[in-house]
Formats: sequence, structure tokens, C-alpha cells
Amino acid sequence: MTATAGNRLDDAPLSRFHKKLALYSSGGPFLDGYVLSIIGVAMVQITDQQNLSDSAEGLIGASALIGIFLGAFAGGWLTDKFGRQLLYTIDLIAIIGCSVAQFWADDPVWLFILRLLIGMAVGADYPIATSLLAEFTPRRYRGPLLGGLVVMWFVGAAVAYIVGEALLQTGDDGWRWMLASAALPATIIVVLRHGTPESPRWLANKGRTEEAEAVLKRVYGPDVTIADMPDEAEERENVDLKAIIRSGYGGRMLYITAFWTCSIVPLFAIYAFGPKILGALNLEGSLANVGSALITVMFLIGCVISLFFVNRMGRRPLVIHSFVWSGLALLLLGLFPGAPAAVIMVLFATYAIIIGGTQILQWVYPNELFPTEVRGSAVGLASSASRIGAAVGTYLVPMALTSWGIGGTMLAAAVINAVGAVVSVLWAPETRGMTLTEAAALSPRTTESVSRTARV
Repeated sequence: MTATAGNRLDDAPLSRFHKKLALYSSGGPFLDGYVLSIIGVAMVQITDQQNLSDSAEGLIGASALIGIFLGAFAGGWLTDKFGRQLLYTIDLIAIIGCSVAQFWADDPVWLFILRLLIGMAVGADYPIATSLLAEFTPRRYRGPLLGGLVVMWFVGAAVAYIVGEALLQTGDDGWRWMLASAALPATIIVVLRHGTPESPRWLANKGRTEEAEAVLKRVYGPDVTIADMPDEAEERENVDLKAIIRSGYGGRMLYITAFWTCSIVPLFAIYAFGPKILGALNLEGSLANVGSALITVMFLIGCVISLFFVNRMGRRPLVIHSFVWSGLALLLLGLFPGAPAAVIMVLFATYAIIIGGTQILQWVYPNELFPTEVRGSAVGLASSASRIGAAVGTYLVPMALTSWGIGGTMLAAAVINAVGAVVSVLWAPETRGMTLTEAAALSPRTTESVSRTARV
């Protein structure tokens, strides 16, 4: 396989197909943001109507995260074994059914189980959709398009707060309509995803070369053949999932899990209990819900800004700066919880904008650092492992607010950000400008490139 042939697809222009695939793949993150955020507004009614303790409230808030932990790894393994295309719609059908069923959830246990199942389906979609997008996208656009999936997470979260605030005014059953409403966007996404082709990289890796070539011709044109696709097997020994743990990939998995966990623990806690946290900062009632929606818009803006820097600045500097400066905003919130409302909102907005760098890299790094045959499993494992900390953090938020107060809770979040900054300084690699084969290879060339960038 010549470098010229391999680069033909890696350096291809961004086509209409790539844009549509990115849009359809963003449905999973949109639903994730919607599902995890709508519960924060719904909890205002659920807690009073069902007399929830802090522990029960934390469990329901964390239930979807626990489900993501279970579903992400399972979805990753399944997509590596059975392909990306089949599972690309099945997981969303499960979200539709469970979302509708929440309308009739009359006790905390039933609600916990349904949200656990929704989380499993959402978690399964991440390795499926991101692997498919990464394996189709030319390297020049891979970082921005994968990072763009995170933008849709915040779009989903912002929409959830707006819908939640509107439905909160409809009466005591408002929370039921809120939780069931996720079925509508899930149905739209299922329809849009119909007919998406299988990943040619996955097909070729399974020896189904004729099918892979047919997909390539459909997407890139009739003159493109299987010879134009980079042959990963020629540049790297074949690996299996065990190699992720026992070889050089174990270090990559450790870093991804650590930075991902530190990035999402404070963020998910804020989303699951945004109105309650802002209420503790003296922004109460509708103002708390509106404030949560505004902060979500700031998260969205931060992610969009980071998309412009992911290729220009590089992955490593972006993740480090994002952790350091957003952590400073959390530190100030912890030190001055009694500050005027305007100051509180400015600090939250600052955190929301700057943390965008770590957010978009959650889907860029894992898809770049692992080879095709285990990419879905690796993304799923990293997503699952990171959700352990996120679920624990979300579960502890109500108790932390009671025991430590809002100042102590924000200081704890700042410490988590500091840990993320430290592990990124020590371990963050640089993959800017590399093909998927180069980024995933455990070769001297890759190691030298990363070390050289790290010194810079």
C-alpha cells in the first residue's frame, strides 16, 4: 500500500455525506444532554411529590450515568463485533420506548430502572456513532467533526432546560411530560439515520472487501477502490481488546479515563442539579432554571470556540489550558459563594466557556488513539470508566450541598479540575495532523512525534 493511495481518502475534501453523517451521529450526544439535563428540572417536582431523601434523589439523578457506564462498554464491544450500522438505530429505539414509559413511573424504583435503561442505550450509542464518524472522516476534519458531537450535547441540554421550564408550568404532571419528551427527538433521529452505510474500515478488517469497496464507491465515487483505503494491518501488529490493558494502549486508556472523568464530574453534577446548585447560590425558582439554560448556552459557545482551536492549537495545549482556567473559575465560586448574583453568573459562564476544550476532546482523543479493530471497545471502555466517577459525583451532590455547603462543593469541583490539569501535563499526547493509522500506532514515529510536541 503506497502512502499516496492511503492518503487519497485521508486527505479527501469534506463532502455532503460527511456533513450528513456528522449531523446524524450528533443525535446521540443531543439525547444524552437532553436526558441528563431534563431530570434536573423535573426533580423540582419529583422530590416533593415522592418525598425523596437526599440519597434517593442522588440515585435517580445518577441513574442515567450508571446506565451509560453499563451501556458504553457493551455497545463498544457489540459494534466491534457486529458492525456500526446495525446498532446505529437499535439503541435509539430503546430510548424511545423507555422515555415514553417514564410517564407512568409512580415510584422511585421504577423511575430509577427506566432511566438506567435509557442511560444504557445512550451509552451504547457513543462508541457506535463516534467510531463510524471517525472512520469515514478525512483527517483534516476529524477533530472538528468529532468535537462537534459534544456541541450537540449542550444543544440538547439547553433545549431540555427550555422545555422543562415550559412544562413545569403545566401542573403536577409536568415532570412526566418532561421525561417522556425525549422520545420525540429520538424518533426523528432514528428516521434520519436509516440507510447509513457500514464503515468500510470495519468491513475490510473483517475480510468483507467487496462490501467495503461498494461503500467506498457509494461515498467517494466510482473510481475509488479498496486499494485507496489505508491498510492498518501493514503498519501495526493486530491487537485485541486485551492489548488495551496489557500493552502501550493501557497507558492511553489510563489517561483518557482520567482526563474524561475529571472533565465530566463537575459538569454532570451541575447539569443533574443545576437549578438546586444555583438556588444555593441565591438564584431561586424560575431564575435558577433560566440561569441553568444560560450557562448551557455558555457551554455551547465554549465548545464551538474550542472547535476552531483543536487543529490550530493542538490537542495537548487545548486540554491543559481548558482544565487550568476553568478550574480557577470554580475555585473563585468556592471561595466567594455569597458574591452578588451577577458575579456568580459570570464565574459560572467563565467555567462553562473555558471547559469546552476538555469536552470536545472526549470524543477526539479516544477515537484517534486506538486501532479500528478495537476502536469501539476502547471508546466504550473509556466512556464507561469515566462514568463511574461521574455517577458517584452526581450521587454525592445533594449530600455535599447539605454537609459542605455550596462553597465546599465548588471547591471540591475545583480540585477535580486541578487533577485533570496535572494528568494532562504528564500524559496528554498530540495527534494533530495524523492519519488514524499514525495516531493509533504504537510506533517509534508516533512516540517521537508526541514527545516532540510535548516538549514544545
